[in-house]
Amino acid sequence: MKENKACIIPTMQYKNAPTAIEWLCNAFGFEKHLIVQGENDTIVHAQLTYGNSMIMLNSENENEYGNLVRTPKKLNGNNTQASYIIVEKIDEHYEKAVAAGAKILIEIRDEEYGGRGYTCKDIEDYIWNFGSYNPWND
Repeated sequence: MKENKACIIPTMQYKNAPTAIEWLCNAFGFEKHLIVQGENDTIVHAQLTYGNSMIMLNSENENEYGNLVRTPKKLNGNNTQASYIIVEKIDEHYEKAVAAGAKILIEIRDEEYGGRGYTCKDIEDYIWNFGSYNPWND
C-alpha cells in the first residue's frame, strides 16, 4: 500500500451512477480516479478521490454484492452509516454544495470539539459530513 493513502474506502451504489459521479465532483470536489463503464449507461466500478481519501461506487445492480446492500432510496431515505471528510476551506465547500443542490441537514457551525462543519444529503440521499476538524491533529 502506498504511504499516506486511506485504507478504509467507503463503497456505495447509485441508481444513476454517471449523474452521481458528475454531481459528487461538482458539488463536493471529488476527482475522478477511475471510471469503468458498463452497458446501458451503467458504471461497473468507479473510484473518486478527495485529497488522499477515496470512495468507490457503481450503478445499482442485483449481482452477488449488490443484493447485500441497499441504497438510501430503498430505505426510505435512511442511511445506516455516513462518511466524514476533512475539508480545509469549509465555508467555501459549504457554499459550493448548497449551490449544487445538496440538501442541508445540519447547517454549517462551529463544533464544541473544534473545527467547523455541516451535514448534508446528496442527490440520491446518501449522508455526508464535511468539516475542518481533523482528529489526526489532536
